[in-house]
Amino acid sequence: MSISSALSNALTGLTATARRAEVVSSNISNAMTEGYGRRTLNQSAALYGYSAGVKLDGTSRHVNPVTIAERRLAEAGSALATGTNEFYNRLENLVGTPEEPTSLSGVMATFESSLAMATGAPDSDVRLKNVSQDAERIAMAFNEASDGVQKMRTEADAKIGSMVDSLNGLLTQTEEVNRKISMAINQGQETAALEDQRQVLIDQIGELVPLRMSPRDRGGVALYTTNGAVLLDGKAANIEFTEVGTVEPHMTEANGLLNGISINGYPMRIDSEKGALAGGAIGAQFAIRDEFGVQAQADLDAAARNLVERYQDPTMDPTLAPGDAGLFTDAGLAFSAANEVGLAGRLELNNLVDIDGAGETWRLRDGLGAAAPGDSGDATHLNRMLDAMQEQVIPASGGYGTKAVSISELSGKFLSNVAGARVQSDSDMAFASARLVSLEEMELIDGVDTDQELQMLMLVEQSYAANAKLIQAVDEMMQELLRIG
Repeated sequence: MSISSALSNALTGLTATARRAEVVSSNISNAMTEGYGRRTLNQSAALYGYSAGVKLDGTSRHVNPVTIAERRLAEAGSALATGTNEFYNRLENLVGTPEEPTSLSGVMATFESSLAMATGAPDSDVRLKNVSQDAERIAMAFNEASDGVQKMRTEADAKIGSMVDSLNGLLTQTEEVNRKISMAINQGQETAALEDQRQVLIDQIGELVPLRMSPRDRGGVALYTTNGAVLLDGKAANIEFTEVGTVEPHMTEANGLLNGISINGYPMRIDSEKGALAGGAIGAQFAIRDEFGVQAQADLDAAARNLVERYQDPTMDPTLAPGDAGLFTDAGLAFSAANEVGLAGRLELNNLVDIDGAGETWRLRDGLGAAAPGDSGDATHLNRMLDAMQEQVIPASGGYGTKAVSISELSGKFLSNVAGARVQSDSDMAFASARLVSLEEMELIDGVDTDQELQMLMLVEQSYAANAKLIQAVDEMMQELLRIG
């Protein structure tokens, strides 16, 4: 080997070790950076005339695409489970649990107890007043639960709008990064930093909707939802959604009073099974607005209907004429089965016996349609009212099955259904969270190992020192030749 060849080898070696030091240092400093893929320097032998050396062929970015894809699906599943769990926890707080006196079943039990006490002293104005007040608490409990459900549906509608805006923005940014990566490849430039940026964007998209990613020419990628909707393939899709402001019980996407989504102008399904964006954070909000909230309202309305019809029946109160409102009313009027939707939010105590209305609590003893107060010691009507609470009636609507139940059993069943859904959502969220943590740990294993990188840095230092020593030896040889000459 000639002196010039040795010097050329050493100089290219120094350049390569310096670049390797940069790559290793970058790996160590970005070990915890979101979206960062571990880099390695590509090297090969090079010939320069009669000399040899090291040729740098760029850097490679190392990630495990299978683990990342599964982790993204787990993030979408976790977002779905979290949104569902939040809804059922809030719903349970609204309606209470059976042991709470302020729960739906608790106020029913209190009202039944007040009726029982009033039958023992029908002439007691205080006990009749207690019956009226406890009946009012039932109406208020239904009102508050219904209002709470509609508030959650309204919030879900607003969140969908915000999330869709975010999704459109992220897709546009991903399209732009795709373009930059293609340009960099055409110009022979490195793309690792751009790929890191794109991974972060796609991770954010993957939390909103579950994704599948497919490679395209010149470093590009296409994005699809797991239910087949195209989000990005060359150009980003335009997803459209319009908020309605306030959601009322009768408003659904099916009757056209709530909006669905469209992709590039084409309407898409929004249900939790086949919906275009189902399965992630956006899917959770659609499920709350159009499935969970609708079912909760329907069950509340069914329970309210069961209560109203027990006391609107003229066989229970012979003083009522057909079409008269009973003890519990639909916004002050008689209830019609054709107008059940939203009844829980409109439920009111009959103004005749309402303490804040006419306040004629004697009608609780003598009948709502009585012309005048009757025998103050007659508890016949109060006993009929108590029997109406305990009568076994098959619910005419709602998800309560076909078994005949008392009104207390019906309200207890509603609370039990809510509690059961909440417990199931707790379990689903715990599973989704554990799955996500497991996949995140797997991804970290494929990421930067700082101990290994530090060992590599030591080897780089040794290589640098060896090349520097060779240059020093060449320099000493040149100096000796000059002295001889």
